[in-house]
Amino acid sequence: MRRGKILQFFDILYPKRDHHVMENLRLFFQYNEPLFQFIYGLTFFVLGVAIALQARYSSRLEIARSLRWLAAFGFTHGLYVWGELFVPVQASYFPPLFMQGVHFLHLLLLALSYVCLFEFGLALLRPLRMGNTLRGLVAGWHILFTLLMVRAAFSTPFDLRSFHDHVEALAGYMIAFPGGLFAAYGLREQTYRLIAPLDAPQVVSMLRTAGITLALFGALRGLIPPPIQFFPGSWLNLRTFEDALGVPVLVFLVLLGGFLLFSMVRALEVFHVEMERTIEHMEQQQILQAERERIARELHDNTLQMAYTAGLLIDSARKLADADSPIAQRLERAVQALNEVIADLRRNMQDLHSPLGENNPRRAIRQLVDDPRFRTLVEIHLEDTLPEEWTLSPRHTAHLLAILQEALSNVVRHARATRVTLQLRQDEAGNTLLTLEDDGEGMPAQVREGYGLRNMRERARMMGGTLVLSNRSPEKGTRLMLIFPSDTLSSSERTRV
Repeated sequence: MRRGKILQFFDILYPKRDHHVMENLRLFFQYNEPLFQFIYGLTFFVLGVAIALQARYSSRLEIARSLRWLAAFGFTHGLYVWGELFVPVQASYFPPLFMQGVHFLHLLLLALSYVCLFEFGLALLRPLRMGNTLRGLVAGWHILFTLLMVRAAFSTPFDLRSFHDHVEALAGYMIAFPGGLFAAYGLREQTYRLIAPLDAPQVVSMLRTAGITLALFGALRGLIPPPIQFFPGSWLNLRTFEDALGVPVLVFLVLLGGFLLFSMVRALEVFHVEMERTIEHMEQQQILQAERERIARELHDNTLQMAYTAGLLIDSARKLADADSPIAQRLERAVQALNEVIADLRRNMQDLHSPLGENNPRRAIRQLVDDPRFRTLVEIHLEDTLPEEWTLSPRHTAHLLAILQEALSNVVRHARATRVTLQLRQDEAGNTLLTLEDDGEGMPAQVREGYGLRNMRERARMMGGTLVLSNRSPEKGTRLMLIFPSDTLSSSERTRV
């Protein structure tokens, strides 16, 4: 009766509808349902693969920590959809009790996929202090839902088809629909609050499309279940929807899956934008450090030497004057003021040579290794076996940090590595060895040394050491080794720069 009223309603809206064409369209979708089902599962499975591949790389963006839930949703939902194709085929080969267990696991997979979608939305809202209040409720509902499934599975009399439809309807109403809305809202908030400031309008547009798609997916999967006996599923379900529009829900789900896959893959470009901004920031820091080094050299080679010369001239003039005369006293004060200027110049030079503000080279190296510019892009493992008394002069510390920073920057920009191992040790001759190894692509056969590598070699030479760069063998990646004398802090360097 209700189906008839719905059809009469759509007949009023579309009085010129050709029922013959609609019937042919219905038969087309019916005969090709397995194909649409396979494509539907494929889009979500590929979505999970694409996001999981991106998850290998680190990121400081909050959305990156939430994507693992969307990847899990894509995997599990794709497997569930494919299960709808292959599980019925097994019924002719296995006993009913076994198939009852298979159907039960199949429904658990559906519920798990919806829970992953719900968790994706909560994870997006959590950094915005909006998702923690619902976590306990969702976990409790999932446990209750599982217990109800177990009870229904072992109840008598048992109708497998009815059990499947009712559980699918409840999962849609209670998890899929609110999960889709939370995911859409969380993605919207993350996009406008955290992604939009990156000035990447195409990424923002794709994330907005993905959010709308997730909301529509939650509405279709959550509010249009298989035909069931209780409201609203007895009024709005897969059958009445297809009778009204002539197109099954599956077709719309295939289209939504395609839109979601396309928009999320394009939206993943946000991580490339983030990496480009990080690299740009590192390059600016390197330029700034090079300028600091230039100013420090000019202060040491020109200004400081001129101040020394002026001090010697004034001191010699003071010695020629009478010790009790006003001229001698003024010259004495001039010498004291000039000594203070020289001390300030030395402090400024030390600050310029040590941009991290560290006179402890071991601590400065750890600070550089822990810098988020590098830690968020590659995994860095530091092995320090140097003796506790090991130290360097401020100037050699600056050279060492500059070499290490340039090496890590090259790994991030060119190596496509995921892990870096940094070793600090001493050899039998007492030399300090700094070894940096990555698991990236390695160097090409013909290497053209640029400014950065030449600068690293020049700094190594100024430390009295050597720099060796080679491919790892037989492992994949590049090895950089810096060897320099450990006794680089002379007594004169301890008192002045």
